[in-house]
Amino acid sequence: MQQLIECVPNFSEGRDPIIIKHITDAIGSVPEVRLLNVDPGKATNRTVVTFVGEPQYVIEAAYRAIEAAGQVIDMRQHSGEHPRMGATDVCPLIPIANISMEETVQYAQQLAKRVGELLNLPVYLYEAAQPNPARSNLSVIRAGEYEGLSSKIIQPEWKPDYGPAAFDERRGATVIGARDFLIAYNVNLNTTSVRRANSIAFDVREAGRVKREGDPITGKIVKDASGNPVTIPGSLKHTKAIGWFIEEYGIAQISMNLTNIRETPVHVAFDEVCKKAAERGIRVTGSELVGLVPLHAMLEAGKYFLRKQKRSVGVGEQELIRIAVKSLGLDELAPFNPEERIIEYMLKQDNPKALVNMSLKAFASETASESPAPGGGSIAAYVGALGVALGTMVANLSAHKKGWDSRWDEFSTWADQGQELMQQLIQCVDEDTRAFNRIMEAMSLPKGTDAEKEKRQIAMDEATRYAIEVPFKVMQLCSRSFEIIEAMAQTGNPNSVSDAGVGALCARAGVWGAYMNVQINAAGFSDTGFTQQMLQKGKEMLSAAIEKEAAILKMVEEKIGT
Repeated sequence: MQQLIECVPNFSEGRDPIIIKHITDAIGSVPEVRLLNVDPGKATNRTVVTFVGEPQYVIEAAYRAIEAAGQVIDMRQHSGEHPRMGATDVCPLIPIANISMEETVQYAQQLAKRVGELLNLPVYLYEAAQPNPARSNLSVIRAGEYEGLSSKIIQPEWKPDYGPAAFDERRGATVIGARDFLIAYNVNLNTTSVRRANSIAFDVREAGRVKREGDPITGKIVKDASGNPVTIPGSLKHTKAIGWFIEEYGIAQISMNLTNIRETPVHVAFDEVCKKAAERGIRVTGSELVGLVPLHAMLEAGKYFLRKQKRSVGVGEQELIRIAVKSLGLDELAPFNPEERIIEYMLKQDNPKALVNMSLKAFASETASESPAPGGGSIAAYVGALGVALGTMVANLSAHKKGWDSRWDEFSTWADQGQELMQQLIQCVDEDTRAFNRIMEAMSLPKGTDAEKEKRQIAMDEATRYAIEVPFKVMQLCSRSFEIIEAMAQTGNPNSVSDAGVGALCARAGVWGAYMNVQINAAGFSDTGFTQQMLQKGKEMLSAAIEKEAAILKMVEEKIGT
């Protein structure tokens, strides 16, 4: 699964387009990253840039951008309304897809170390990347700004995490860290009253509202023993919110920043605003996302609303997104195009030659051609995907079977697991062909000199190991699918038991076909310890698959009475 992180560096220049372009060109020099947005501000004299990609490419682009900014921005000449302490003021990395915060922290620390050592620039870590809680808050690190940095940096407690503990007059210092993805999200109300919208915002935002005696708006502010106002916390963690009126739409909105969508996702914020609005006699009519959103946020929203309906969540990706858009009312004010609003879709570059993008007829024709790929490995992966797809279908039919309403969650869970396995197996269809191509590329390398022979051998070993690992993964995925298929044959909709049987046949074919690919690719591989281990584990999986297929088919035959 492709890992994605986002980088949102802030540069201390928002007025000179030539300087800004010099920095963004440095980012663009890494073709594997996608530059999503460049937002210069004249008053702040600051530009916020957003780009995304796989981690190793993102930190390379970030390094080049920080280097470029140091070349063209002179902090001695800088002024602006926004707090700042360096040419590249802050550079956060944000996990987007298939990567944990812990992994993202490691990449942030790698980047900080490289910037500090190679660019000889003072670097402070912040947020999740900073192990010292006293130094994790950006505003604390940046206190005193550039003008106070010369005296601050020589204090022992403010020694940079990386780079020299010396004032860099031209470049200042940089803050690098890892933080959660922030979503700007507005909820639409059937009122024009900003006061009422603000009341709802105060109900939900984490900071809440100031406590008052009697009337919550005009009453006397309640203070604690120290004389500080007492606050009543709001109902949503990691949420900032205000109410405002949008003249363009003629409605009031609750404008929110969701700073930790793992703990307070979009759908939870939406439902909570609906609840608080209803308590005040106001109705939510829809919502809008500002900017881009990670795919998982939309998928989880779709599943959330399906669960509320007591319907199976094990449906396709597009259906989950459609449910999310309709349930959240994201298309009330303007059309919501997932291809333009979901980060992963923005990055997706569909290859029409990819096997998974072909029609069934074209895929079969390509397989039957004189080309050696796609071959048995790709077919094994696809057959396995069809097998678990059948199990998933039975689970969905069972979840919606009349009279089985009390069991919807049981079957929904199976269907959700099936969808995940199916998607991974579909990815392996092209992955197997890529593995074959890597071997062919390694074989084509020159082998004249000793150095060339060594390079070719290393490439061959890496490609061969990969060509063993891919079908072995197919075996594992197909083996896991038996649990779903068996459960559906045993407890699923009896009218679809034959479909579960066909699924078992496909799953066994996927395991066996993939094992043959493991065998042929392992033959002659130099790492005999690795191959022996893979072959032994593969043999065990194949034996278990044959037994499991037989048990399921026996169950199916008994149920259909033959």
